[in-house]
Amino acid sequence: MNAQDEKFMRSALKLAEKGLGAVEPNPAVGCLIVKGGQVIGKGYHKKFGGPHAEINALADCATLGIKPEGATMYVTLEPCCHVGKTGPCTEAIVQARVARVIVAVGDPSGHAGGKGLDQLRRAGIKVEVGLCEEEARLLNAPFFKYAATGKCWVVLKWAQSIDGKLAYVDPSTERRWISNEQSRADAHRLRRRVGAVLVGINTVLADDPMLTPRPSKGKKPIRVILDSSLRIPLKSHLLRTTKTSPVLICTRKAAVEANAKHAERIRNRGAELLVCEDSGETTDLHFLLDHLSGRGIQQVLVEGGPRVLASFLREGLADEVCVYIAPKILGADGTAFIGEPMTDLMQGIGLDHVQIKTFGDDMCMRGLLADPSLQPSPVESPMNAGS
Repeated sequence: MNAQDEKFMRSALKLAEKGLGAVEPNPAVGCLIVKGGQVIGKGYHKKFGGPHAEINALADCATLGIKPEGATMYVTLEPCCHVGKTGPCTEAIVQARVARVIVAVGDPSGHAGGKGLDQLRRAGIKVEVGLCEEEARLLNAPFFKYAATGKCWVVLKWAQSIDGKLAYVDPSTERRWISNEQSRADAHRLRRRVGAVLVGINTVLADDPMLTPRPSKGKKPIRVILDSSLRIPLKSHLLRTTKTSPVLICTRKAAVEANAKHAERIRNRGAELLVCEDSGETTDLHFLLDHLSGRGIQQVLVEGGPRVLASFLREGLADEVCVYIAPKILGADGTAFIGEPMTDLMQGIGLDHVQIKTFGDDMCMRGLLADPSLQPSPVESPMNAGS
């Protein structure tokens, strides 16, 4: 593999990014087909249940009227060889008589695990694996963690002023937004990527949020509420919209027993109660995440207040942090500060793979906490790649 191969693979990774927010819980995948040094087909996985990137790239070749026979295919994830919502991509690649397939990273899922690579090799196609592997893993980090551990990926998200305040009410408008409209639109795109959005009961009582992506289209995440004392109002937006988007309330056994009638009314409104054994006055986050993982949820977005955010950090349950920083100094007007619940941390928490974007005057910083699923795949690595 050479510099030109790397250039084409990076282009495939850029294509893959276009699928984020539409393909989950499937991974985002991009594909480029090159012949004689020229791109003759390109595609990406556009939506969950739709054709995969390789199929779209082969269709692009047909649209251009160029046969992919003898070409090189660059794909960011091992082509599938099983029948799911779509047919196996490996068969289509073999039938197209592609000569060489360069794969960024193997698929660790049980139905894959190198089987697609083996199938291509048995058909006489030269297969190479490992080009831009780290970038490919970072692109689909939640998918790789879930495949490797069966546990969901947790994203902590908040908006703050530059002096670290998380909550603020504008007396002229009564709006609680710190970030601008562009930042909020990006946060809604983030909601569309996840399987669950989580807040604490104090956020529900203060803001009465919907917790749905806007504009409201496509699949909707489960809305999860940490409510250890079962205080959620029956007239809240959440309990009035359970038919359009599911609601899961995580509470304690003692709270249900003490508020049996309220618990029954909550259930009658279509919400689900997840009751954990009593562990002090708070809900068991490990129990909750195990439950969500068992339901096949790969990503959880935590939008709670400072105490909820701090709890996930303190217990080492966060994988990613996304912070929107507005150019405002709120001083005494700011009503919440994440540093207060974090004072008992023994040491600071560093982030890796930090990305910074701007949305108007706002800045968004995203970074990952150390995650073992980003290590080289046992399926295949550059050291054992080849034909």
